[in-house]
Amino acid sequence: MRVGAGQRYGWHGWDDYAPFYDWENARTLGRRDVRFWVDLTRRVDGPVLELGCGTGRLSVPVARVAPRFVGIDRSAPMLRRLKKRLRRARIGRGPVLVRGDIRKLPFRKRCRFSLVMAPYGMLQSLLRDTDLTATLKAVAAVLSRGGIFGIDLVPDLPRWKEYRRHVALRGRMSGGRHVTLIESVRQDRRRHLTIFDEEFIERRGRQRAVHRFSLAFRTLTVPQVTNHLERTGFRIDAVLGDYGGDEWVPEADVWMILARRR
Repeated sequence: MRVGAGQRYGWHGWDDYAPFYDWENARTLGRRDVRFWVDLTRRVDGPVLELGCGTGRLSVPVARVAPRFVGIDRSAPMLRRLKKRLRRARIGRGPVLVRGDIRKLPFRKRCRFSLVMAPYGMLQSLLRDTDLTATLKAVAAVLSRGGIFGIDLVPDLPRWKEYRRHVALRGRMSGGRHVTLIESVRQDRRRHLTIFDEEFIERRGRQRAVHRFSLAFRTLTVPQVTNHLERTGFRIDAVLGDYGGDEWVPEADVWMILARRR
């Protein structure tokens, strides 16, 4: 599936991405943000909600230390993989997984979280201002007073060079499968979108399968997001330039925002 100029939403493609998500991220992002979220969870010492929990790259380590953990994602295939991962991890406090829309969080009014996480680029899958505003309002409604909303943005999307059919990754997956990722990148400057056209070629013996889909992400700047947050009733606690706590500068490799519900 290709995301054209008329594409309105950013969740398309993630169901198809589910079998390859962990394999690719282990070779790109890895675990460099895990300690940040685990330490933040320990500090708030209360219920945690992860937006776009996916296959659980962060969910499992955070759920180990959270008094209560809830993950929400729109993709059923992603959530199925996370359920298997949680069973293997044998986490005793019963993490709760919800399939749902982050713009309309399906929780009762008495359900409150001390921390809501929007990890690496999660909010950038919201391709319209109206969707971002709806999500921030939904988060404000489920955060405890004084609770923290943590946002991690991908800073280099608009600087991503356009290219066609580049062999981005090669390697082995479980079950003796060999996988090649052929990637194309397009920029929709008018709509501030970066679109990744992905082709995963999977080989096992003489069998060959090709999986094609597209993922779209919106460029969001730190000033844009902080302004949105303040208009929605949040107070900005910190803007960080790395996962160790250094202050943010526009050239930083990491754009982290910590906001508190007033």
